[in-house]
Amino acid sequence: MFQHKFIYGKVHTPASFIYAAPGNPGISEITDGMYLTEGIMFKKLSIAAALLFIAAATRADEGQKVASKVQKVTVFLNGAQVSRTALVNISPGTSTLVFENLSPGIDVQSIQVNAGGDFTILSVNHELDFADNDIRQKNIQAIEAKVKLVRNKIALQNNMLSIYQEEANTLAKNPVSNGTNVALDPIRLKQTLDFQTARLNEIKKNQQAVNDQIDLFNDELEDYNKQIAEINKAGVKTTSNVLVTVSAKVALQANFTLSYLVRNANWFPTYDIRAKNVNSPITIVYKANVSQKTGEDWKSAKLTLSTGNPSVNGAKPELTPTYLNFGMYYSGTGVPITKVMGRIVSRDDNSSIPGVSIRVKGTSIGAVSDAGGNYSIQIPNANAVLTYSFIGYETLERQANAPMINVALNPSSRQLNEVVVAGYGTEYKRDLTGAVARIQDKNIINTVPIEVKKEENQTNIEFNIANPYTVPSDGKQYAVEISQYNIDATYQYYVAPKLSTDVFLTAQLTNWNKYSFLSGEANLFFEGTYIGKSLINTDATTDTLNLSLGTDKNIVVTRTLEKGLAMRQSSGSNQKETRNWLIDVKNRKSQSVNLLVEDQVPVSQNKDIEVEAQETSGAKPDATTGRVSWNFMLNSLDEKKVKLKYQVKYPKNQSVIVQ
Repeated sequence: MFQHKFIYGKVHTPASFIYAAPGNPGISEITDGMYLTEGIMFKKLSIAAALLFIAAATRADEGQKVASKVQKVTVFLNGAQVSRTALVNISPGTSTLVFENLSPGIDVQSIQVNAGGDFTILSVNHELDFADNDIRQKNIQAIEAKVKLVRNKIALQNNMLSIYQEEANTLAKNPVSNGTNVALDPIRLKQTLDFQTARLNEIKKNQQAVNDQIDLFNDELEDYNKQIAEINKAGVKTTSNVLVTVSAKVALQANFTLSYLVRNANWFPTYDIRAKNVNSPITIVYKANVSQKTGEDWKSAKLTLSTGNPSVNGAKPELTPTYLNFGMYYSGTGVPITKVMGRIVSRDDNSSIPGVSIRVKGTSIGAVSDAGGNYSIQIPNANAVLTYSFIGYETLERQANAPMINVALNPSSRQLNEVVVAGYGTEYKRDLTGAVARIQDKNIINTVPIEVKKEENQTNIEFNIANPYTVPSDGKQYAVEISQYNIDATYQYYVAPKLSTDVFLTAQLTNWNKYSFLSGEANLFFEGTYIGKSLINTDATTDTLNLSLGTDKNIVVTRTLEKGLAMRQSSGSNQKETRNWLIDVKNRKSQSVNLLVEDQVPVSQNKDIEVEAQETSGAKPDATTGRVSWNFMLNSLDEKKVKLKYQVKYPKNQSVIVQ
């Protein structure tokens, strides 16, 4: 029997494996093509001894097994670099070290082996290892052997049932019982009938006992079938090995470091933003959500979070010509989508899927579905694409073109055996080993932050976590606190009543670049109360970061079109339309507020369409965007009104929609 291992598509066969050449039982063949004639010694070996010899030769060819430990993991926005260490005893001569039980998703080109000592590394190879499949098959075969024994027992019991039934049929055909012989002596007749009755009763009892035994055997069969089903459901666990061939003159001991890049690992940032009031600094807790399903667990490893992304093409772009021609351009208007909500279910049975990772493609913005499959995620721009992924299901992409997107994921036949359902709420604490296991519980504040050292490199920033962490390969999200900052902020209320009459509290943070924030969702807490979610969008190039801290219902704003003042007039070949908007603001808070109100007048892109701002309550419209801004302090319980009046003139034979 051959044992094949695949190394870059090549088949390796044990070099000392001796077997009978096809078609000639008197000649034995070695795998390098040489033959042993006569075959005398091979014939003298017993079958058992030959098998032991072959097994020993096979094990020798496999090399020296090396158990390594995950020492450090650098997690990128997509992918991770794993570093393993091992102390290895090296024998004199040439030998192969097999670093086993590694992730099957290793990027082969990224493998690096470092070691120090008086020896030479001759080669480094990678192979996939399907050894677990052999164990699975052996387990199934062992259970099937038990199944066969039980089936034989059931067959024997069925044979006993047939024998008992034949005996009962024979007794039923007795001349006494069928009334054909009435000349028997009464005493003998009674004895015969008593015997027949007793025997039939005994047969019935035996048949019942046999049926009970068959039921027990069937239960045993069902248990064995369940065991086989569970083994098949578990599937084949594929691992990989790195084979390092070394040459040494003397025996020695050396420390090896093995590093490689793996896929199916990532992290994305989330934030807790806390503000006591508009006179206090803002507290921002910077957190990372780490997940991986690489096929290997990271146990008590040093964790480094990197803002780098090795999956992104590192080649610089090249400009190509842009050609212009006549065509149509349309710019739609409407309320921009800033948040998408929905529910994620399985297409198989429409059941909710908790723990689904939702990412804004090409960004660091992410979220996770809750126990009911519900999710919400902040959207940074109109062209955002959402990616939905969960272990055991096919990844799905959807354009974020609606505020409500429900998703049905297709089970993946390749990954169904790996499905793990995560826990939710504060039970995340049990899944994480580390000082900030409590971070998922938002009610716990003022905990001592772990030590994190930030290191700025040429192309990325790394956060080195002092505490070791365990991150299993289960696809769940594990929270790691990066840092906590108290930042002075300038607070201002903002409303754009043309889009929404909700008034938002905003905070402006200056010099925010020094904190190394990435775009991500933020949980908002104001005056000790959770008020919702917002988005930290770091794509802006300004030195001021604007944060939205949620709405305040104690500031009421209305925007109404004054009756009788939405006029349409004709003058010569032109048409004139007038709009007169009244914006009313009421401050119901117990303190004064700094409020920015923004509206706009239409902007013409055609010389035949003229726009005139006739009244703006002292504000000056922006010539490019038409934006009109009023910034004022509004005392407690005060009210302020501003007006926006504009006129649009255009040819009578044209149609213009004036808002």
